[in-house]
Amino acid sequence: MLYLYSTSHCHLCELAFHMLTELNLDSVESLEITDNAQLLEEYGLRIPVIKRVDTAAELNWPFTLNQIKHFLA
Repeated sequence: MLYLYSTSHCHLCELAFHMLTELNLDSVESLEITDNAQLLEEYGLRIPVIKRVDTAAELNWPFTLNQIKHFLA
C-alpha cells in the first residue's frame, strides 16, 4: 500500500500520480493534504510525496519513474 500526499490543482502531484499509474499499482491512495492541518504542515512544502505503508519510508519530489521502482523494490 502506498500513499500519495498531494493537493488538487498541483501539476507535480498529477505527474506523480500518472507515474504511479504507469506502474499498474493497485494499492495507491491519494491523500489531499489540505483536508488535514497536520498533513498540510508536514507535507505542504514537499508534495508530492510517496509513502510506503509497510516501512513508512517516504520518497520526496523530485523523483523519476526509475526512482519509484527502486523505492518499491
